[in-house]
Amino acid sequence: MFITRIVLALYHFRQWLIAQIAFGFLNLLKLLPADRAMTLADRLMRKIGPMTGRHRLVMYNLGRAFPEKSEADIHEIAMGSWGSLGRMVAEYVFLDRLFDFDPESEKPGRIEVSGIPIFLDLRDNPRPFIVFTAHSGCFELLPVAGAAFGLSVTVLFRPPNNPYIGEKVFQFRAARMGKLVPSHAGSSFALAKTLEEGGGVGVLVDQKFTKGVKTDFFGLPVQTNPLLAKLARQFNCEVYPARSIRLPGNRYRLEIEPALTLPRRADGSLDVNATAQMLNDKVETWVREYPEQWLWYHDRWNIKKQIPRT
Repeated sequence: MFITRIVLALYHFRQWLIAQIAFGFLNLLKLLPADRAMTLADRLMRKIGPMTGRHRLVMYNLGRAFPEKSEADIHEIAMGSWGSLGRMVAEYVFLDRLFDFDPESEKPGRIEVSGIPIFLDLRDNPRPFIVFTAHSGCFELLPVAGAAFGLSVTVLFRPPNNPYIGEKVFQFRAARMGKLVPSHAGSSFALAKTLEEGGGVGVLVDQKFTKGVKTDFFGLPVQTNPLLAKLARQFNCEVYPARSIRLPGNRYRLEIEPALTLPRRADGSLDVNATAQMLNDKVETWVREYPEQWLWYHDRWNIKKQIPRT
């Protein structure tokens, strides 16, 4: 019992220490102008990322997803992906300052938005709907944009494993993105309640899910969370793709696309497996267009333990 307490205490101290180091780095970034901070974080992660154990997973994922690309191309995408992760950290610090979109202004800002009529329609004609996106670009800007348009969306998110970082992240997001639902066993009920009340739900659909339906992603077998498809089937609601794209000069384009026509079975019911595959196909088209903006260090195919050691 005594030894167990010591081990737990050391574990919690390690988590606390990691959190303090992370907060210290974020506080340093706050001292810089946003553009300089994002550029610095990009450069740092391009140097640090390849030295981490995750780099092997990045290269393996890229090699399997793009067998037609040369080793030089794979390396370039990997470096861009690490830089994208660095930018994401810096963007998080300045998130509330980055969104400067003003539909009344003729002067271009840092943000451009595609699909404004869809935003306005969802706001002015309240009904249950689901918006999905992926871990690509500055995806955190999407709920911020929704809030800016007066569109209330309940966002499902996965808290960081570190509880100290998780609490800070939750507080930060809640102040800027509206209602948040941490991903856990009861989260589906919270999302269903939102839809039942005629509200909107936001979901990331490219996360690893070990008990999902069997689908393909980049032509490789992967399991996909059926939650979105099941909610869409239960409430017969519209499903909209949305994404964030990083542009040159530390600018961004946010896009919301028209609602998908979801696949149905012969009896008219929504086909959950085919819908899950449709979501993967949509995300794949996004990633193929801007591969360096997706987080390749994520173990989406659940194959980290299978990677051959060199």
